[in-house]
Amino acid sequence: CFVFPQSGSSFHVFDQGQFAKEVLPKYFKHNNMASFVRQLNMYGFRKVVHIEQGGLVKPEKDDTEFQHPYFIRGQEHLLENIKRKVTSVSSIKSEDVKVRQDNVTKLLTDIQVMKGKQESMDSKLVAMK
Repeated sequence: CFVFPQSGSSFHVFDQGQFAKEVLPKYFKHNNMASFVRQLNMYGFRKVVHIEQGGLVKPEKDDTEFQHPYFIRGQEHLLENIKRKVTSVSSIKSEDVKVRQDNVTKLLTDIQVMKGKQESMDSKLVAMK
């Protein structure tokens, strides 16, 4: 149902249905694979996409591989570095907010200028007709 490859730097889920039905309920309050993947992403795990899959073609077999830079066989001391990503409002600097506000203001001004030009072009086109 799932396995750790010889490299020890990732893990595979070969049968998502069986994994969700048999493994997830033992460790989580759900058996939903999408919720499990969302949790993995929150902790920095990423799905491994092989070049031959191209990222766009769905693999023929039900094999999904996940990896994390601190998830390495035999390196248990690294596990403490796997932490949930936290975004707090207090971590956003006031300068960043000011820059973003300036960008939004500039975009709105540019849009107004474009609307004015479009209206001018529309009236010229009507006059030409």
